[in-house]
Amino acid sequence: MRLAEHPASSPYQQGLDKNPANYVPLTPLSFLERTADVFPKRTAVIHGPWRADYAELRSRSRRLASALERHGVRPGDTVAAMLPNVPAMVDAHYGIPMAGAVINALNVRLEADTIAYILDHGEAKVLLTDPEYAGVIKDALAQTERRPLVVDVPDHVFDVPGECLGGLTYDELLAEGDPEFEPLYPADEWQAIALGYTSGTTGRPKGVVTHHRGAYLNAIGDILVWDMGLHPTYLWTLPMFHCNGWCFPWAVAFQAGTQVCLRR
Repeated sequence: MRLAEHPASSPYQQGLDKNPANYVPLTPLSFLERTADVFPKRTAVIHGPWRADYAELRSRSRRLASALERHGVRPGDTVAAMLPNVPAMVDAHYGIPMAGAVINALNVRLEADTIAYILDHGEAKVLLTDPEYAGVIKDALAQTERRPLVVDVPDHVFDVPGECLGGLTYDELLAEGDPEFEPLYPADEWQAIALGYTSGTTGRPKGVVTHHRGAYLNAIGDILVWDMGLHPTYLWTLPMFHCNGWCFPWAVAFQAGTQVCLRR
């Protein structure tokens, strides 16, 4: 494949530079903004009897981003999530990048040694964790070289036993956040939105970075390949930690659909 580059003397190179009126870096964060504006009362997330519409999903995501920023998370920082398919995991796919940070969704099936390696290698600044995985996370944190801020995410719908490891719960974290927080969109669509890891079957896990452009385009691809119409209902059987749920947390929001959470 050859690339055509217009010479500087071309009239198409004169006065046609990028500007805010004609160019915005691609990011799936824009999906939630649009849908919350157009369909604010449409059901976005279901977890047992619990419901959240798109206005609430946006508010929760902005609160998460705001609270993370207040706890020192800056653009380019990593925020890890050891969560099953629960509403907080949907929030995280928007709220973490809204703070300019990168979501690192951890494989909940990995052992403590590998989790510790990933937390250190990814330089996680904050860890959101479900009590179900307290045993593994406690052992992992004992092996890490640096300790992230640990936020416990109890499941209020399905009472799951487990030790609380942090000094802060997810509800308390959200309560600190501002629902009117102005999200940080990427200055460049090549900026990272997610960090994933292989399972480490042939050695230490390998880190894989997804950028905002890639997440945006893959989400659009989901919609096209699956012929996803408006207002779909998506049951989460695929773990959201797996390649960020193949970008469906973003794709379903683009179509103003409903994500039905499923712990297992």
